[in-house]
This record gives sequence, C-alpha cells and structure tokens, in this order.
Amino acid sequence: MFNFSSSLRIYLCVDPTDMRKAFNGLYAIAKHQLDLNPMDGSLFLFANRRRDRVKLLYWDGTGFWVLAKRLEKGTFWWPGRTEANQGSIEMKPKALGMLLNGIDLKDGSFRAWFCR
Repeated sequence: MFNFSSSLRIYLCVDPTDMRKAFNGLYAIAKHQLDLNPMDGSLFLFANRRRDRVKLLYWDGTGFWVLAKRLEKGTFWWPGRTEANQGSIEMKPKALGMLLNGIDLKDGSFRAWFCR
C-alpha cells in the first residue's frame, strides 16, 4: 500500500460525500464545509453513504492528487457525526492505513469482508 509520513495531518470527513465529486468538489468540501485549508499539505478522506467507496484529496505542493478505492464487498469502518468536531476527525497515518486495509478502528479487528 502507501507509506505516509508520521507528520502528515489527515482529516476524515464524517458526512457522506457524493463520489462524483472530483478535485474542485472535494476541495470545496474541505475548504468551506470542514473549514480547513486543503493546500496546507494535509490529506482529506471522504466516503460515500454506503461506505463502500473512499476518496483521498492531497496537495503535494504542485497540484492535487485524488485517489479512490471501491470495495467489491463489505464496507469501511466510519465514525458517526457525534464523534466529530466540525464535521471532521483528525487521524494518524497508521490509523488511515488500518482503515484502508480493512481494520475496524473501533474494536481493532478485521472487517467481515477482509481476507488474504
């Protein structure tokens, strides 16, 4: 998978996001809905309502990256609105890696869809 620097700031948007959004739409959510600066080198994570798709938005200094992942079965673990401050949660790079690799961050076990 990807290796992220331990100093990378990652913000997870807890509200469902329309996965048809691309660079400008995701930028607008990060800037106006989450009230954060998407061009400060942080990574932003978005998921759809069913939680089977995620998109990442990242500014590398020269332009934006948008990465997407779609699960063929199962869902990603995702926090609820009650656990968020202003619609987002800041998470560590290791937690992002676990989330993308099928680990339920609430109880520390693999999701039902995960198999190797």
